Amino acid sequence: MSDDFRGTPLDAEDFEKGKVLFTRDEPKAEYAWDTGVAIGRYLQELKNGRLIARNCVKCRRVMIPPRMHCEWCWRPTDDWVYVQDRGLVNTFSLCYITWDMQRLKTPEIPAVIEIEGASPGHGIMHKLGGVDPKKVKVGMKVKAVWKPAEERVGSILDILHWAPT
Repeated sequence: MSDDFRGTPLDAEDFEKGKVLFTRDEPKAEYAWDTGVAIGRYLQELKNGRLIARNCVKCRRVMIPPRMHCEWCWRPTDDWVYVQDRGLVNTFSLCYITWDMQRLKTPEIPAVIEIEGASPGHGIMHKLGGVDPKKVKVGMKVKAVWKPAEERVGSILDILHWAPT
C-alpha cells in the first residue's frame, strides 16, 4: 500500500478502551410498497380473471401492462381497455435449469405473449404449459389458463400458464 494512503490500524483493544467512537443500532426498517394506479388496477382485474390495458389516442396504442403516461408522446394515457386473455407467442425459451440452479427433465417455457386487443409488440412475460416443448413456435396462438376464482389473489400468478389453442 502506498504511504500516501496509509490509515491507522485498529484492533479490538482500541474499541474496548474507548479509543474509537462508535455506536451500534438495530434499525427498524419497515416499508410499504405501492403498486400505483395502473398496476394496482391491472392486479385487481387479474384477480377478477380479466386483462386490462391503457390506450393512448394520440399514438393509437393499447398498452399492456398498463401505464398512466405514454412513453412515446409524454402525455397521460386516455382510457382503460379490456383486452382478450388470448394472444400469440412473440418469443420463448426452453429452460432446463430453474432460477435456483435445479436441473429439470421437462423444461419450463417462459414466453412473451402479445395480447389480443393490445398493440403489436405489447404483451406480458409468462410461462407456457400444456404443450410439447418441441412444438412451441413463434406466432403460436395461446390462451390464459386461470386459477379457480376462489384461489386468485391479484397477482400475475393468477394465470397458471398460457396453453395453445
